[in-house]
Amino acid sequence: MGLVAIAVVVAIVVRAFVAQAYYIPSASMVPQLKIDDRVVVSRLAYDIHSVKRGDIVVFKAPPILDTGHANGGGVGGFFRSVGVALGVAEDHTVLIKRVIALPGEVVSGKAGHVYIDDEMLVEPYLPPGTVTSNFGPIRVPPGEVWMMGDNRGNSEDSRYFGPVPTKTIVGRATWKVWPPWKASFL
Repeated sequence: MGLVAIAVVVAIVVRAFVAQAYYIPSASMVPQLKIDDRVVVSRLAYDIHSVKRGDIVVFKAPPILDTGHANGGGVGGFFRSVGVALGVAEDHTVLIKRVIALPGEVVSGKAGHVYIDDEMLVEPYLPPGTVTSNFGPIRVPPGEVWMMGDNRGNSEDSRYFGPVPTKTIVGRATWKVWPPWKASFL
């Protein structure tokens, strides 16, 4: 029994401070991440370096989304929390997107592309022919970043909810671990 308790404590510490698995519930990051994929998110990445353009990050969902799907309480809530911790259940309180613009930059969408400070952003992670809707220009405030899904036609992202405070970032997605035959570093 003591060994099980130690294992549980170690798992909780790792999840809280080092890394956590997350389940991908939507198509907003297709083709990089598909529905039902699992990723490991480093909670230490931004203790080592600052947020970089192109990083795929998990962050707390902005209040405007108000998913209304709390992970719940009681026995059901406990099992849901365990599922979330293992990356096999959806966590309705977080989103996963790509960092597009950094604090102080002016971001806009025009002519099907993203522009940062009036220069077209090269996005090799997008499939050829991807079109980005028109938006902006918007200056990203200090301490915030602009997030977008790779599936530009099917992503509620900063075009909808605005810039995201960096303090709400949970961590950087570093590995796709499920399905195992498609495991890769991100």
